[in-house]
Amino acid sequence: MKNQIAILTLALATFTSCTSQKSTASMTTSTSVSLESNSTDVEKYIKTITSDDLKTHLYIVASDEMQGRNTGEEGQKKAGKYLIEQYIKNGVSFPKTAKDWYQKVPSEFMAKGFSPKLNNSENIWAFIEGSEKPNEILVVSAHYDHVGMKNGEIYNGADDDGSGTVALLEIAQAFQQAKNEGKGSKRSILFLHVTGEEHGLHGSRFYTENPLFPLAKTITDINIDMIGRRDEFHKDSNNYVYIIGSDYLSSDLYNITEAANKKFVNLNLDYKYNDRNDPNRFYYRSDHYNFAKHNIPAVFLFNGTHEDYHQPTDEPSKIEYDALAKRTQLAFAIAWELANRKERPVVDKSGN
Repeated sequence: MKNQIAILTLALATFTSCTSQKSTASMTTSTSVSLESNSTDVEKYIKTITSDDLKTHLYIVASDEMQGRNTGEEGQKKAGKYLIEQYIKNGVSFPKTAKDWYQKVPSEFMAKGFSPKLNNSENIWAFIEGSEKPNEILVVSAHYDHVGMKNGEIYNGADDDGSGTVALLEIAQAFQQAKNEGKGSKRSILFLHVTGEEHGLHGSRFYTENPLFPLAKTITDINIDMIGRRDEFHKDSNNYVYIIGSDYLSSDLYNITEAANKKFVNLNLDYKYNDRNDPNRFYYRSDHYNFAKHNIPAVFLFNGTHEDYHQPTDEPSKIEYDALAKRTQLAFAIAWELANRKERPVVDKSGN
């Protein structure tokens, strides 16, 4: 999760009018939607997403060996190689129109006057081609960078955003298993591990300015950033997730998110931070924002901040793996419906 100060000025300048709009997804104008997916298939493949697998991946991705995964540094590149190894192991490839697993993001693109110079870095992409509408693309995103080392201490970023990073691995393996068993998605899915989020949402901005697939054919971004912990507002239960942005551009996306959760996962969906007047402005602080500003519907799954946020104590041992699994399963259920329903989500709202 990007720290607030670095992008607040841009967000305020771009979306000044947002502060006067409706506060949450209380959605008095929303209508119910029927899920079109085969529920038996969803229930089968959602079970392949397990807390044990997520834990195994996260103890590697957020280990000291990765040196805090700072953008463009050796530890981040090592973490990226691990991600690629897992995709290959599960039979998932990079997009056919790409030459390899990497979208190179040059240092110059990430330069900011108030930030340290960053090394060249890379977005990493994996791809499962759709069976009926392969040219329509669903993006599932998470940033795999963190803040590196400070004063000799490693900031491992287990929740931020090791949790989202490993969620993508599990979601991809579930979709690939389904495809191997003749249940492949109708639309194509791009699993996008973006870089440079902590320094200014650079990787997602680079992708949306240099997309591999036309943005006009990109139906939605499901963005996962910090889904392994609980915050101070949910001390008694981790059976929740914050949903941000699902109704900003598309009533369909909001309704699909609600219906998929009710049918398959039953988390408490908290819209506290969906309030456009919320001073944290989380909507503008993670990678879905760079899709949304191009009029692409986006939903952001988030557990809120906690005492270890951007601290060296954000460790895999503090992750609540049951919660991480359920939130990953919710993202999968939303993705399954979006990738298989007859029509893409309608864009029927301005985003303001």
